Amino acid sequence: MSRVCELTGKKAMTGNNVSFSMNKTKRRFNVNLFKKKFYLPEEDKWVTLKVSTRAIKNVNKKGITQVMKEARAKGFLTK
Repeated sequence: MSRVCELTGKKAMTGNNVSFSMNKTKRRFNVNLFKKKFYLPEEDKWVTLKVSTRAIKNVNKKGITQVMKEARAKGFLTK
């Protein structure tokens, strides 16, 4: 499975490693992802999602139901 956040849609970016002599080689900037279980009180069940740290902060701020509703509207969450 690819390294994509299921709530925000964040995924890895590509760029260059630049040495002191300005040689450039390709590299990846991966997303800081975690597998996290969230409890949905209206559905009375637990859901395991692969989320970024930014998504965890959004859940703490807005609540899991609001964040999941926004993710479904944007097409990131298919569960």
